[in-house]
Amino acid sequence: MNMIKKLIVKGLCLSACFVFLLGCSDVKAQGDINKDTAEGWRQLFNGKDLNGWKQVGPGSRYVKDGLTGSHGGMGLLYWTKEKFSNCTIRVVYKMQKSNSNSGVFIRIPIEPREPWMPVFYGYEVQIDNHPETSGENEYHVTGTLYSLTKPLAKPGKPGPEWNTMDITLDGLRTIVYVNGQKVTDYTEGQPTPARKFDFEPYHGARPLAGYIGLQNHGDNDIVFFKEVAVKPLKK
Repeated sequence: MNMIKKLIVKGLCLSACFVFLLGCSDVKAQGDINKDTAEGWRQLFNGKDLNGWKQVGPGSRYVKDGLTGSHGGMGLLYWTKEKFSNCTIRVVYKMQKSNSNSGVFIRIPIEPREPWMPVFYGYEVQIDNHPETSGENEYHVTGTLYSLTKPLAKPGKPGPEWNTMDITLDGLRTIVYVNGQKVTDYTEGQPTPARKFDFEPYHGARPLAGYIGLQNHGDNDIVFFKEVAVKPLKK
């Protein structure tokens, strides 16, 4: 009988510990949310589903274990509820492989109905640490405006390390930091190189406010995102 009592007590203790740890996890998660809210960040990706987002083009995005990954491509998942300007957009991502290809689209003028419209008429903040492997050049490095700007630094980390990208839209100016280092500081009207490939964006001014989106590039180029947040610029 004593042995049975000991087993029961042990089981109750383990259950209590599990509940306590689970409660601590919930408190920590809620604390992180409260901290982001206090600092002015608004989360667009809730880690549970793709509510507020819409996929265009081939492929799809899914949510698992708090991350959004992708199948197939080339497609775009964009935030449908509003356009953004004069703000900082923060994305936290990691590559599936040592190097994988994706991008964060900004200043998309109208809601896209197919994936190439944002490429040609918006800006893509590139995610690709080694574009030379596909015959491209330094204008296609992580943190640059795809094919338009040279990187001021190359701080992108390979998979499976996490990266933080902060994209600031300040009127005509676009500033990109990756892992705390400035990669791009571009103002509308600055010189840009001639188009080299037919899949590169058309040149010309972009709107001050536009839709934003996450690219799925293909089954061999999967990038996982765990945070997409926006914070307005201080006036």
